[in-house]
Amino acid sequence: MKFINTKKAPGAIAPYSQGVVFLDGRLIQTCGQIPMDSAGKVVHGEIEEQTKQALTNIEEILKAAGSNKDKIVKITIFLSDLSNFERMNSIYAEFLGDHRPVRSTVEVSRLPKDVLIEIEALAEIQ
Repeated sequence: MKFINTKKAPGAIAPYSQGVVFLDGRLIQTCGQIPMDSAGKVVHGEIEEQTKQALTNIEEILKAAGSNKDKIVKITIFLSDLSNFERMNSIYAEFLGDHRPVRSTVEVSRLPKDVLIEIEALAEIQ
C-alpha cells in the first residue's frame, strides 16, 4: 500500500491521506474531495464552481499516483442538496467526456466546511 499526497490538491483536513494505491499498485482510492484549492481555501459559490474544483482535485491526486480521469472505475458524489443534481451533472459530464464510470450520488445532511459537494473516486493505475 502506498499513500498519495500532492501539493496540487488540498492537504487533508483530518488524519487521512489524499489517496491510497493498493492491489500491487493497480488501483487508487481517493479520499473525498471538497471544493478547496491547493492552498486549502474553500471555493465558495454555486454548485458548478464547487463541482469543478472537487473534480480538479480528484484529477490531481490521480495524476500524482500515475493515473488519470479516464481510468476512473467508480465515483461517489455526496450532495448537501439533491436539487443541485442536474447542475452538478452537467459539469460532471463535461469533465469526463465520453468516459462513463459507475457512480453513486447521495444527499447528505451536511459536508465538511459546509460545502455543497464532496467527491471520491476509485481508479486504475496506468
